[in-house]
Formats: sequence, C-alpha cells, structure tokens
Amino acid sequence: MITDLSDIRWLTGFSGSHAWLVIHVNQMFLITDGRYTEQARAEIEAQQANVDVIECRTQAAMIATTKSLIHGASALQFQDSHISYQLFCSLQSEIGASLIPLDTSSKFLRRIKDDDEIRIIESACHIADQALAQCRGLLVQGLSEADIRDELDYTMRKLGADGPSYDTIVASGPINAARPHHHPTATKIDNGHTVIIDVGALVSGYHSDMTRSFVIGPMSAEQSEFYEAVQTAQQAGVATCRPGVLASEVDAACRKVLFEAGLDQYFTHGTGHGVGLLIHEEPFINSSATAILQPGDVVTVEPGLYRGGFGGFRVEDLVVITEHGCRILNTSPKDPTCPPLQLTT
Repeated sequence: MITDLSDIRWLTGFSGSHAWLVIHVNQMFLITDGRYTEQARAEIEAQQANVDVIECRTQAAMIATTKSLIHGASALQFQDSHISYQLFCSLQSEIGASLIPLDTSSKFLRRIKDDDEIRIIESACHIADQALAQCRGLLVQGLSEADIRDELDYTMRKLGADGPSYDTIVASGPINAARPHHHPTATKIDNGHTVIIDVGALVSGYHSDMTRSFVIGPMSAEQSEFYEAVQTAQQAGVATCRPGVLASEVDAACRKVLFEAGLDQYFTHGTGHGVGLLIHEEPFINSSATAILQPGDVVTVEPGLYRGGFGGFRVEDLVVITEHGCRILNTSPKDPTCPPLQLTT
C-alpha cells in the first residue's frame, strides 16, 4: 500500500492530493475520492499506466476496499513514514493481514531520473534562469525583498511554470542574508547589502533549484573575500560530482576550500540534496552521507557563508550526474556585482 503522493504520481501519473495505491498480484488499484476520479483516469491514461481507479468517500471505505483487494494475503506492506498512527491502528484492527513496514529502499525508487525526467527538470531550470535574468535589474530600484519575490514568482508563471518550486527566498542586508532560509519581508534592498536569491520553477510536478548572490554597489574587501570563497567552494563541489563518488566527498570538497580560507565556521548546512518530484529527496549531500553518486542523480551543490551583522552568500547549481562526470542544468551567470541604488532625498 503506497501512500506517499510523490511515489503514487511517479508510478501512475496521478497528481491529486488524496489517494492510496494498492499493488497486489501484478495489479495496481488507485483508491481516491470523488473529487479526483475523473482526473485520475485521465492522468493514468496519459501516462499509459495500467491502473484501476476505485472511488471511496471515506477512510473507512478505503480500508474496507483495501481489505477486499488483498483478500487472501497474509501480509500488507505499508509506508511507515507516510501514515498516521491513527491510520495504522485502524488498518491493524480491520485489514486482516499482518502489517509490515515497507523496506526503506523504497525511498530510492525515484532517485535515478530517466531522460524524460531530466528534460522536464532542465526546462524548469531554464524558466528560473530566465526569470532571474528578467528580474535582476529590480535589485537596484529600492524595492523590498517581498517585491522581488513576487516578481520572480509571477515571471516564472508567465514563462510557463506551474508555480514556484518552493517559497522563493530573497534575503538582504546584514541580518536577513545571514539566515539561510529567510522568508522575504518588507525590508528594502539598499546600498551595501548582500542579497541571496534562491529560486526554482515547478514544471509538471518536477522541481528546479538555484541560488545566486549579489552585492548592491561596490563590494567591500570582506564581501569579496567571502564571495570568492563561496564560489570557489561551489566549483570544487561540482568538480567532485561524478559516478562512484560518495556524496560526503562532495560536501568535504566544499568544506576544504572554506576551511583553508578560515571561514568554514560560517557554513551552517549541508552541501546539497536530490531534486525531483520533491524539492528535497535522495541522495542528500552532507558530512554523514553514505550514498554513492550514480548516473541519473540530479543534485544541488550549494555551499554558503552566513554571519550575523555581515549578511551572507550562497551559490547553488543543479547538476545531473552523467556517465563520466556531471552536467550543470542552470545557466545563470555568477557575477555578484550590481550598480548602486540612485537614492533620492
């Protein structure tokens, strides 16, 4: 019984927000409610998947249907990280079969992307690249973080995205840019600010992810030092991405550069993660990662430096692991310089 909606979409094409997928004796049954039955049949047909759609209005009916579908089975595997304790108890009392947590390897089902998936992700990257190119000039107009965020999201939709891949980050100044996952506010972008823009597009359920950093006006010596270290670290991480390499080695390559620059204490998160139907999925790239990179992995490489009172920088590309190395899917330039604001009194 598959209850992770991303897994269900990958297996069937169904993109709704409520369904179970029961797989039994080489047959697949999608159980959903009346809001989604017509959508499910259309999406399943478009993907040419062999799935029967069953309508159930209540959870009790879904459990009863599942029990009927697996009649005679001694055990039911379930995704233990994707059901509530309440549902587990209901299944345990009603299903008439032993419940067995699905082997954790199931989370790797979607990890290796095929050519069609990579093509969709690359198109999402292209939209984010175009949106940033169109909106970059707004940085020197004295607008707020939220203003820039709104324009980026709107522009991505105009360019064909279904929406932003995640909550777009625009973080500026000595306080906000020091917070890796800052939520844009009414803070005005001003001269001397470091500005982090983390933006991605959503296309046909697949995500993209990219970060570029900027300085408004002339860069100080310290800003130049920090940015050069981040960019060099990011290049080292990308250069390490190839088949057979431990994900932790990519993280180590970035940290080595920052350690040698005496700045590693300001790198406060992991180096990257897989991207697909979820914005964060396998393989994760950090110091404790045990995954070995394989062709078809699509991962971010995104070292950053953050210090309160200074601000921060992050540089991030999305790369696909190829047979002999990797290919960067983003094309946005990494030039951090912006002209100063022409402030009027």
